[in-house]
Amino acid sequence: MEREEAGRLASAVLKEVRASSLALEGRQEVLRSVRSGVTMGEQGVGCRGTGDFLVHRLVADLSDTGKAAVLAPEHMDDAGAVELGPGSYLVAKMEGMHSRLSDFPFLAGFHVARAALRDVYVKGGIPVGLLVDVHLADDADVGKLFDFTAGVAAVSELSGCPILGGSTLRIGGDMVIGTRMTGGVSVVGVAAKLYPRRDVRPGDSIIMTEGAGGGTICTTAIYSGRPEVVWETLNLRFLTAARALIEGENRGSIHCLADVTNGGIRADLYEIGQEAGCGSIVYEERIVPLVNPSVKTLLDENDVDYLGVSLDSLLVFCEEGASDSVIEELDKVGVKASVIGQTTADPAVRLVRKAEVIEVLPRFRESAYTPIKKVVDSRKPGERAVMEERLRSAAAEALAKRRAVVQAIKERDLTCGCGSRPGPEGRAGCP
Repeated sequence: MEREEAGRLASAVLKEVRASSLALEGRQEVLRSVRSGVTMGEQGVGCRGTGDFLVHRLVADLSDTGKAAVLAPEHMDDAGAVELGPGSYLVAKMEGMHSRLSDFPFLAGFHVARAALRDVYVKGGIPVGLLVDVHLADDADVGKLFDFTAGVAAVSELSGCPILGGSTLRIGGDMVIGTRMTGGVSVVGVAAKLYPRRDVRPGDSIIMTEGAGGGTICTTAIYSGRPEVVWETLNLRFLTAARALIEGENRGSIHCLADVTNGGIRADLYEIGQEAGCGSIVYEERIVPLVNPSVKTLLDENDVDYLGVSLDSLLVFCEEGASDSVIEELDKVGVKASVIGQTTADPAVRLVRKAEVIEVLPRFRESAYTPIKKVVDSRKPGERAVMEERLRSAAAEALAKRRAVVQAIKERDLTCGCGSRPGPEGRAGCP
């Protein structure tokens, strides 16, 4: 860059900083960002552990506006749903791409699209459309956009679910240095019956399908020097399995469908149990054969606990007497599955490992599956109680801000310039 142009840019940056700083010094509270004093990394947000669960719970509380939904954020389920009419539901999900796949756009697009479809399917929805949102930094090559879209479109073509539209933006505009990409895919679907986590009952059989992972396993393979394992993840077996069940003869005997996602089976069983008010006992000797052998070897070689990462396996909670029939339905569409355990009235989640029974709990973060994550996991954790209190305080501040802004807008829009309040017809009737 020539010195003259660099000088003009520097002057423009100073002008914007001074102007925005003056704005923050004023009394426009709506401009002030809520501060918690806890960073995303410290809290492990997005890392599918107990730290992440707390933040999601607080976000769910903030999202509650009193509008009725059959499945809302407060339910901490895989997707949301509203009733369209008797026996008819709209199911929707928004999924963000795996951040470590920013330099592998096709894989990022493929896996985020499949993950979004997966979450709609497990709640009983038949997907009808995809929406794509992708953001690239100013220096990123436009080819990244095309590559990401191609990955999404591959899943769209294979699944038969069309892309309806979306948005493409630069991250922050003209002065964001770098080639970083982020974004996500949302899916809408329709369902005749929902399979929420809260419907799981003590005594249900827990069936698990084979899994080879998705974005997490791709990332593990790439950053561990084993790129050949990436091919194991490029399949739609999960979607095939879920659709076969929600359209099959056993759909009335199934209480819940769920996926083994980034917190791993240890976190999923815990979350589901928390929502349903029950526990579970599962058998490791039945789980291990359902993990793709190449993926299991990859995880073992890199000392990654397979119980704490996404395996892209389907979990089926059904009446005990229906388990054999469910497995037969899955076998007909070429998907391997087994009963790995059952739910219990006792709230604990237990794993039978050889002759030992171990209580398993979700960790603060998912299993560390890349070299960088292992270093981060080795850091001394912050004071959890202090962090939690700061987060709760910040969430309460954000809620108060929301309520104040909503009230101010209502008062402004319901009062005319003359000081009178218009009727149902609006301002037209004012004197």
